[in-house]
Amino acid sequence: MREKIRRREYVVTEHARKEMIDDCFTIYDIERGILTSEILERQRDQISSESKYRIRGKIISGREIELIVKLSSTNKLVIITVYEP
Repeated sequence: MREKIRRREYVVTEHARKEMIDDCFTIYDIERGILTSEILERQRDQISSESKYRIRGKIISGREIELIVKLSSTNKLVIITVYEP
């Protein structure tokens, strides 16, 4: 996941963008959060069998951030949602 962020090989869903605005996170906070993150939980989608990950990291200001992410079929990191824990 960290390498995908470093290489800018990620996409942010519309839902995640809305949550970013609601919680006053910037794209830099998202990147920093993933770069400092640890995996809290691996989830498996019941319908598609895709793996998703709930991760927690710290943003630039030191606040914590949680994200739900997955790897797409094109091997990009998809940021599904973000929130303050």
